[in-house]
Amino acid sequence: MRVISKKVLEEFIDEHAAAKSSLLTWYRLASKCDADNLAGLRKTFNTVDYVSPHYYVFDVGGNHFRVVAAIHFNRQMLFVRHVLTHKQYDQWTDAIRRK
Repeated sequence: MRVISKKVLEEFIDEHAAAKSSLLTWYRLASKCDADNLAGLRKTFNTVDYVSPHYYVFDVGGNHFRVVAAIHFNRQMLFVRHVLTHKQYDQWTDAIRRK
């Protein structure tokens, strides 16, 4: 799968050095992943969840960080939208629910 954009990951790593190893491992796995749907995605990432309306959320680094992505399975493209700490993710989900 083509992962767009690695820059978002790098910016998060600059602010949260502890996330470096786990995010780079996630990136490597995501880049090699070939999935057609959520079930296929879970073969590589067993903790990935779908969050309406169109996001996939990956637990990274022992549940300390979240990668929020939009995925176009038909084009094998994964768009990183957010990389968040657990606390930031809770705030993000609260905002999504209020919409």
